[in-house]
Amino acid sequence: MKSIWESIKSNLAKIAPELLKALHQGVTDTEVASLQALIKAELPRDFIDFYKIHNGQSDEAAGLIDCEELLSFERIADEWLVWKSLLDSKTFEDSQGPHISNPDRGIKNDWWNPLWIPITYDGSGNHYCLDLDPTEEGVYGQIIRMWHDDTERSLIAYSFKEWVTAYSQKLSSGELVYSEDYFGIISRDELGE
Repeated sequence: MKSIWESIKSNLAKIAPELLKALHQGVTDTEVASLQALIKAELPRDFIDFYKIHNGQSDEAAGLIDCEELLSFERIADEWLVWKSLLDSKTFEDSQGPHISNPDRGIKNDWWNPLWIPITYDGSGNHYCLDLDPTEEGVYGQIIRMWHDDTERSLIAYSFKEWVTAYSQKLSSGELVYSEDYFGIISRDELGE
């Protein structure tokens, strides 16, 4: 994970040096234990190793991943608690029963699952999540895309390491750029370049 972070930071220094100042110091073992106790699950080792170097970013900074905030452990807990409260209050149910999603293979058809751990936030309730409760066809710790108002649940990567490695490679290749208009790192394709 150290080499992945070094590559990410080297590329950020070229295209968005202000984002380097927004990165938090790494998490402690106590913070890892606290988050795992809250979610009642073990976080994947690659995820912990990544966050031991930098604990996400400031929520006031430009978005690091697809113009989204890379959540710190504190912000992960905040977002998770919002979703858990909605689940507990049966917000995702109506007279016909629980709302279901339209997931890719390997993802449960829940609207939201307490073991979908938000790791990014777009300001509108949408997240990339660690999926710690996949179907038998899925992989523990896979990365999924979750939309607050859409049934789509997409499989993005089979592991956190695969996901951040792809991100780092896209930064290195110039496929990702910084956009003032979108206030964050975004794909050139989305900008129409």
